[in-house]
Amino acid sequence: MPEERVQRRLAAILAADVVGYSAMMQRAEEATYAEFERLKRDLIAPSLSRHDGRLIKTTGDGALAEFASPLAAVRCATEMQDHLAEGSGPFKLRIGLNLGDVIVGQDGDLYGDGINIAVRLEGIADPGGILMSEKVYSEVEGKLDVGFEDRGEQQLKNISKPVRAYAVRAGAYSAPTERLSAAPPLADKLSIAIAVLPFENMSGDPEQEYFADGMVEEITTALSRFKWLIVIARNSSFTLKGKAVDVKEIGRRLGVRYILEGSVRKAAGKVRIAGQLIDAVTGALIWADRFERDLTDVFALQDEVTVAVVSAIQPKIIQTEIAMAARRRPENLTAYDFWLRAIQQSSLTTREGLAEAIRLACRALELDPGFGRAASLASVFHLSNVVLGYSTDPQFECEEAVRLSRLALRIDDGDPNTLARASLVSALVVGDSESALEMADRAVALNSNSFDAWSARGWVCRAAGLPQEAVRSFERGIRMSPIDPAMFAGMGMALVELRRFDEAIVAGRKAQRHNPSHPLAYLCLASAFAHLGCDAEAREAAARLLEVNPAVTISGWIAWGGQSNAQLVTDGLRKAGLPE
Repeated sequence: MPEERVQRRLAAILAADVVGYSAMMQRAEEATYAEFERLKRDLIAPSLSRHDGRLIKTTGDGALAEFASPLAAVRCATEMQDHLAEGSGPFKLRIGLNLGDVIVGQDGDLYGDGINIAVRLEGIADPGGILMSEKVYSEVEGKLDVGFEDRGEQQLKNISKPVRAYAVRAGAYSAPTERLSAAPPLADKLSIAIAVLPFENMSGDPEQEYFADGMVEEITTALSRFKWLIVIARNSSFTLKGKAVDVKEIGRRLGVRYILEGSVRKAAGKVRIAGQLIDAVTGALIWADRFERDLTDVFALQDEVTVAVVSAIQPKIIQTEIAMAARRRPENLTAYDFWLRAIQQSSLTTREGLAEAIRLACRALELDPGFGRAASLASVFHLSNVVLGYSTDPQFECEEAVRLSRLALRIDDGDPNTLARASLVSALVVGDSESALEMADRAVALNSNSFDAWSARGWVCRAAGLPQEAVRSFERGIRMSPIDPAMFAGMGMALVELRRFDEAIVAGRKAQRHNPSHPLAYLCLASAFAHLGCDAEAREAAARLLEVNPAVTISGWIAWGGQSNAQLVTDGLRKAGLPE
C-alpha cells in the first residue's frame, strides 16, 4: 500500500477561552451556557467572518480558529477583546496567537505544535488579554495601532524550546519594554490619544502627594469614558513621574497626540489646580486654565474639578482636530476627517450646513462601513432637519434617521454617544418614550461626563412629559458645554411646561445670544412671552422665527414626535401668532 501523504500548511492560529467558565457554570449553569452561545453567535462568529478566519472547532469554554494572515488574526483578537472590554457582559477571554506549520486532518481539523503553542499561550495570557508568539509579533510590528509588551521567553507545557511571547492591548500606545526609544504609531483615525501626566504637588508637603495623584487618577478615568479618545493608562504615564522630559519626546514615547499636565496646591483651606493641554507633535499650547475650590469634601472636590477639566479639554481637542481636518486636501481625507468636517458643518445649524453635514457623514460611512459614529451622526442630522423645519421630505428624513440609528446600534450598542442619539430618534421619530429613556439613561451611566448624553436625555425627558427631569439633564449638560444654544432652548421649553415663564425667557435669550439664527431659541421665547401677556415681544420672537425658517407652522411643530406632551409650548405659539 502506498504511504498516505500528510497535508501541511502555514497558518496563524487563534486560541481563546472564557476566564472562570467552570466557576460560572457551577453558579448558574443554564444562564452561563446560554450567554456563551450568544457570545459565539454575536461576537466570535461575526469577528472571524470579518477577518476571513476559519473556525476549527469550539470547546465547552473556548474556540480555535485559523487565519491566512497573522495581521488578520491580531485584528480579530483585538476586536473581540475591545468589544468585551467596552460591554457589561459577564465574560472575559484569554487569547493566544501563534504562526506555525500545522498538519491538516481529513476532517479539516488541525494538529501539531503550531496549534499547541497557541493553546499554551492562551493558558498564560492575562484575563481580557492577548499573548502572541514572537513569530506573530515580527509579522505585525508597526502595522497596527496597538501597544506591545515583551514578556520574555516562556517555557510552555509539552513544548521543548522556550517561546518568546508578547502581550498586546488594542489602543495602548507603548512600545516593547526593551525598545522604548522606538515610537509607536499615532492614531490617524477614529480615536485620539492623550496622556495625563502626574500632577506636580506644589503644597510643599510630601503627605499631600496622594491628593495630586488622586486627581490624575480621576481625570484619567473620566477621559477614558470617551470612546473616541485613547487614554494612556496610569501605570504607563506615571513612569515619567519626577522626570524632566520634553513633551515631544513624551508624545513619541507614549504614542500620543496630546499631553495634559498640571499642578496641585493645597493651602489655607483651599485647593488650586492648574492644567494645560499641549500638542505633543508641535509643542503648541492648546488650552490652559486654573481651578480654585474650598477644601471641604476631598472626593466631591476631585469630582467637581475633574468635570471642569474634562469639560474644558474634550471640546478643545475636537476643535483642534476639526481645524487640522479642514487644512487637509480633499483627496487625502479619511473617514475620520469627513466625520470631523460633518461635526463642523452641523454646528452652523443652517439648512445648508445640515445638508453638507449629512453628505460628509454619509461619505465617512461609505469609506468605512463599520464607522458606527458616522451612521449615528447622520441619523441625528436627518432628525434635526425635520425638527428645525428645513426638510422638504420629512417622511423620508425620518425613515433615514431610524435606519441609520439602527445601523449605528448594530455596529456598537455600547457607545454612549450612539445611544444618546438613538434615544432622540426613538423619542422624536418612533415615539417610543420608554425605550428612549432607557437608552438615554444607559448613555449617561456609561459616560456621566458627556454633554451629548445629558443633552439627549433632556430632550427625551421633555418629549416624554417629564419637564422637571428635562431641566435637570439640561443643567448638567450646560455645565459641560455652557455655550450650546440647543440645550438652553430645550431647557427653556421645559421651563415653559413647568410654568416658569420668566426663567424660560432667560434660557431663550441665552440660546439667542449663542446663535442668533437658531430657530428653537425664538420658538421658546415666543411661547414664554405669550404666556406672560407680553404680546409685542411674543409676536417679535415669532416674526424672527419665521425669518430664520419661513416653513415653521403649528401643525409642523405638533407633527414631529413628542409634542403631545408640550401643550403649554404649543398654546403659547398660537398666542404669539405662529401660523397653523
